[in-house]
Amino acid sequence: MLALIGGSGFTNDDVIENRREIVMETPWGQPSAPLIEGTLKGTPILFLRRHGVKHEFAPHCVPSRANLWALKERGVSGVIAVGTVGGIASDMGPGRIAMPDQLIDYTWGREVSYYEDFGKFGMKHVDMTWPFDRALSRALLDAADRLNKDVRREGVYACTQGPRLETAAEVRRMQRDGADMIGMTLYPECALAREIDLPYAGICVSVNHAAGMGECADEIDFASLESSLQKAVSGVVDIVAEAIKELK
Repeated sequence: MLALIGGSGFTNDDVIENRREIVMETPWGQPSAPLIEGTLKGTPILFLRRHGVKHEFAPHCVPSRANLWALKERGVSGVIAVGTVGGIASDMGPGRIAMPDQLIDYTWGREVSYYEDFGKFGMKHVDMTWPFDRALSRALLDAADRLNKDVRREGVYACTQGPRLETAAEVRRMQRDGADMIGMTLYPECALAREIDLPYAGICVSVNHAAGMGECADEIDFASLESSLQKAVSGVVDIVAEAIKELK
């Protein structure tokens, strides 16, 4: 069984059917929400709300160590993580779906490893040349192809601290660094998953141009984000459902 981590946009209870909640404890506390065992369009899946039941966890406060550990304890074979982003690349306007294959970390102060107490847990270095599992990412791309969904097939995900959005100057810096999209959550999730040998792939939904870009050259219109988000999330759900049907 695969796991799905949903962030903004996964607030409705009708995404997962035949639901059963599982409350878990981990060495790093409780996950951000009870795990939900159920089905996505008929296929079994384990679902976790990244930001909590009432969206109570800001991006920099998400208990990512507990979240990934709980999914590993339940025996999932991999994790598909949905992230909302602001688009830097010209083709990353609102509604665009993208499969990032690279990541740049601009965060600070987050709990990013299971190996902070070296005397207790030892030391483990992990290879992050390709931060997202390429086989699982390929399965999502193949699913998008079968559904004739237009998906950006690669891209550099810039992870920022949040919860505030970025300044136009910061976005220009990230553009110079090679970033195509900006989000706040896929790191440290991808690194933690790698530490516990859990395949992890991200699928991103653009809800706006990043600050200073495109329609957001002067300001970001928060009122328009929700409609873009809900429309794009429905496409992501279709892709994930198609992928897990083949991978189950």
